[in-house]
Order: sequence, then structure tokens, then C-alpha cells
Amino acid sequence: VIRAKAVSAKEVDSGNDIYGNPIKRIQYEIKQIKVRGAGGRGRGRGQPQHWPLTPSPAPQMFKGPDKDIEFIYTAPSTAVCGRLLDTGGKKEYLIAGKSEGNGKMHITLCDLVSTWDSLTPTQKKSLNQRYQMGCECKISRCLSIPCFVSSSDECLWTDWAMEKNNVDGRQAKHYACIKRSDGSCAWYRGMAPPKQEFLDIEDP
Repeated sequence: VIRAKAVSAKEVDSGNDIYGNPIKRIQYEIKQIKVRGAGGRGRGRGQPQHWPLTPSPAPQMFKGPDKDIEFIYTAPSTAVCGRLLDTGGKKEYLIAGKSEGNGKMHITLCDLVSTWDSLTPTQKKSLNQRYQMGCECKISRCLSIPCFVSSSDECLWTDWAMEKNNVDGRQAKHYACIKRSDGSCAWYRGMAPPKQEFLDIEDP
């Protein structure tokens, strides 16, 4: 998961299909956005909750390999699940895809690709601090009302049911599912770190 902008694009061959025909892909050259004190890659268990400040600007990779991403590949059109990026160098994106190693990444229409400016302040803050508090939680999708969770470690995602099939609704924009002290999971709203009272609360 990275923050980056695309600076160029070209069509390249990436092998052949079972009939011997060349497989075409779009290769985007990207530049990861560097932010002073941005923190770094995904932390492991037992590490501090808040990212350490860095003395110099560092590329923003919220989760991924140690090597920075230099190229992103995708199918040549949306008809075959390709994802088109603006190459003017002005649009910044939050991009989630599959690492191919050696600084390469692959994305499809099914992957999360959003313009950075479209993210809410809560989403931006949660990328560094909040979402990782819910890595052991399960988000269950509610397709129609009523719907229920089956265990205490679930958060019920209702945007799709409550906001006319909207996958980017109120919960997605303003909430994070985090694990509390008793092992249960709950939605938390806001940019500020959860208070200890919230983490220590127990469900009846």
C-alpha cells in the first residue's frame, strides 16, 4: 500500500498466452511521495503504536516490501480489468496491489486505487496509526438489513446496505475497526488515538 504519482506510461509485452499471442500490459513509472516524519512500512506486533519521526523525507509505503516501488503494471484497458492512472504527475494516489518483487507492483480494477485528495483526514491518519490496530479483527459485510455479527472480533460494515450499494460511505470514510483490550473489536470514529477507556470497555 503506497502513496505515489504516475509520471509516464507505455505498453510492454509480458509473455505469451496459451495460443502464443503476446500479452500486453501498461507499465507506469511512478514516484512515491516523500513526506518528512511520515513514518514507514507496516509494523509488527510489539512495536510502538505510533510511527517514529524520521530525520529526512521518506517515501510513504504503508505496507509492503523493503524495496521502494518503481513500476506499476496493469492490463491495457478497463475491459480486461486494467486500471488507468493519470500520468501528468500532479495526481497523487493511494494504491494497493500485488507486489511482483524487484520494485514492481500489479493492480487491477478490484484493487484499491484512490486519489489522495479524495481521502478524508480520518482515512489519511488511520493509514499510519489506526488501521493496524484492527489487523486481528474481521470486517463482515452487511448486504441487507437486518444483519448480525457472529463473533466478538467482528465489525459489521453497513455502508453497502445503508447507502444504496456505496462502498465508500460513512464507515469507510470516518471509522476504523480496532481491537480492544478484551479481544473484542469495535468501530472507532475520529482522528485522535482511542482513549484507554474505549480500549478497556467490555461488551455485555
